[in-house]
This record gives sequence, C-alpha cells and structure tokens, in this order.
Amino acid sequence: MEDRRARHPSGSRLNTWLLGLLPLCVIAVAVAGFAVLDGPGLTARNGPPAEELTVERTILGAGSIELIVRNQGADPVNLVQVAVNDAFTDFRISEPEIGRLGSAGVRITYPWVDGEAYEVTLLTSAGGVVTHVIPVAVTTPDPSGLIGLMALLGTYVGVIPVVIGMLWLPWLRRVPPAWIRALMALTIGLLAWLAIDAALEGMEVANAGASALGGAGLVAMGAVAAYLLLSGVHTWMAARPGQAGGYRLALLVSVGIGLHNLGEGLAIGSAYAVGALALGATLVVGFTIHNTTEGLAIVAPVSEERTSPRRLALLGLIAGGPAILGAWLGAATVQPAVAALLLGLGVGAIVQVILQIAPSARDHTGRLLHPLGIAGILAGMALMYATGLLT
Repeated sequence: MEDRRARHPSGSRLNTWLLGLLPLCVIAVAVAGFAVLDGPGLTARNGPPAEELTVERTILGAGSIELIVRNQGADPVNLVQVAVNDAFTDFRISEPEIGRLGSAGVRITYPWVDGEAYEVTLLTSAGGVVTHVIPVAVTTPDPSGLIGLMALLGTYVGVIPVVIGMLWLPWLRRVPPAWIRALMALTIGLLAWLAIDAALEGMEVANAGASALGGAGLVAMGAVAAYLLLSGVHTWMAARPGQAGGYRLALLVSVGIGLHNLGEGLAIGSAYAVGALALGATLVVGFTIHNTTEGLAIVAPVSEERTSPRRLALLGLIAGGPAILGAWLGAATVQPAVAALLLGLGVGAIVQVILQIAPSARDHTGRLLHPLGIAGILAGMALMYATGLLT
C-alpha cells in the first residue's frame, strides 16, 4: 500500500479519477451517436408489432366498466374496438396511444348487472386481442369513503391481536428457562411461516401486474433491501447504550411483523376496494386469532428482563399499526409492482429477524436443532397454518 501511494502521490488523484471516468464518457458518446443515427441496423423489423397489454384494475360504476391497462410490450398500442360478452360497445380511452410501460384508462359504456360475470375483449390496431374476465360484477366503492373503515379493519386484524398476544408476557416470566428456549424456537416457526406466506402472496401479486416492471424480481429485490437495512439497524442499535439484549430483539421482531402486516393490510384494502372481500364477523375473528400469535413472538425475547409499559406499547404499535397503513394503501389501489415490492420487504425483514432470534433458542451445547428446538419450530409453523385456516 505504501509503495502504491509513493508511485501515485496526491497530486495525481485528479488524473486517476479522469481515467476512471473515461469509459463512462466513451459509453455516453456511443449511446448519443446511436440515438442520433436512429439505431442503424435495428429499424428494419419483420412481423407484427410486439403488443402486450395487462389489465391492472377494474372499476365498475353505474352503466360503465373502466379498465386501467398498462403496455408492457416493446411497441406502442392503439385500441380500436372493445367488446363485452362478444358484443361490441362504445368506449373512451384516456390516451390515444399507449407507449411502452405507459398506462391508460379505458371507460366502456355498458349496462352491467350486479352479480353477473363478464368477459371484456380489447382489440388493438395490429389485430392483437386482450381478454379480461370479471367473475362477479359489483360496484367499486369510492376509496375516499373507505378511510375510516380501513382504519377500523386494520385495528381489528393488526393492532388488537398483537396486543392480546402480548398479554402472555407475565406467564412467560414464570416459566423455566428451557421453556423460554422452546418458545423462542416457536417464535422462529411463527416467523418462518409469515415469511413463506408473504413470499407466496408477493409472487401472486407480481404475476398479476406487468412483468416488464419487474414481476417476481421485485419481491426478491424488496427482500434483499429489507434484510440489508434491518441488518444495518441491528448493528446501529447494538452500538448504542441501553439498546442491547432482549428489547433489541423484540424491536426487530416488531419491525419484521409490522412489514408483514403492511402486506396483509394491502391485501385487505385492495380486495375490499373492488368488492371482492366480505369482511363478516367470522373473518375478523379468524384474523384476530391468527395474528394473536404475533404478540407472543414479540414478548418472548423480553421475558427475562424488565420492560416498561411504554416500550411494550411501542412494540405493539410498530407491529400492528402498519396493517392500518396497508389497508389505506390497498383501498387507494396501489400499483401491483409497488405491492409486490412491499411484500418483499416483509420477507427480507422476517428472515433477518429469524437469524437474530436463532441464538436465543440454542441449548447448552450450542445446538439450534435440538429435539425441543425442532419441536418448537414445527409447532410454530403448525400453529400459524391452523389459525390461518380461519381466515
């Protein structure tokens, strides 16, 4: 290192940076020349235009059907005809030509009947056909009128269950240490199921949107980003006084569960916005029972230390509050790509939290997969699966 510094004194650092920028300048000039010459060799094409439309949202109003479509193909798309149940009908489109990755609203005049199924066919100028099925037609609620309801539902399925689950803390403080290790293994099982659930839901949401925006890759990108960010938060907290021990783990668990509940709220809000979710008392009770186990996962790391009620309340709010935010975003029709990214954040955060909790579940020999640990992990996953059947 000293020899290199001797050969390249500080006075030559500017030249070093210029040498580093030289390839970038050459690339910029080449791209500019390519654009000026209109892409020589790429303008001639054989075959029909590459048209690919994806329907991202359906809005049903009185006597009208509106589709929000996105062009994920390489060429611009022009719609020329629209048919509903094989009958051509009048329509208006917000953009006469939809460019690559652009979106437009297609408003169709049609006297649809509540509860009936419809098949909408979009015909492009190049002869392409896009078919969209509406399984059950119901009026789309106004998102502005759902703010209060979404806050209430988010509280029901997020905040209240977590708080109920945290009431296990006094009991946890009275059980033997071996039970604590088993409960930490149970927590790992609970979180593992949440990560699997969020990943599968994220893939489903991503596949429903335009693949050109990233598709399932957005779930992976969100997972990696959340994992790295939470790792940084953990390192920062470990270096701060008073932020070590069980409370730090509990806080990380709350963040991971909170990101998962954000995705759960997204699903509830988006489904309710299109009239596809009937949230009756049975379903609310099912969500409550299912998410109560999350409260147990939060308080398990602090079972052996004193924690103030204010800190416990903060943990519960971090874990359950995002369900309200998610419900709001879902009701306001979050773009599928954004929803997939947010669900991916939950996956990465939970995986990072599992790695932080794992040492607490080890036995006196340092094994994580000891008989009691294996039983706890499997029991946690089975518990989440069983309570998930209620929702």
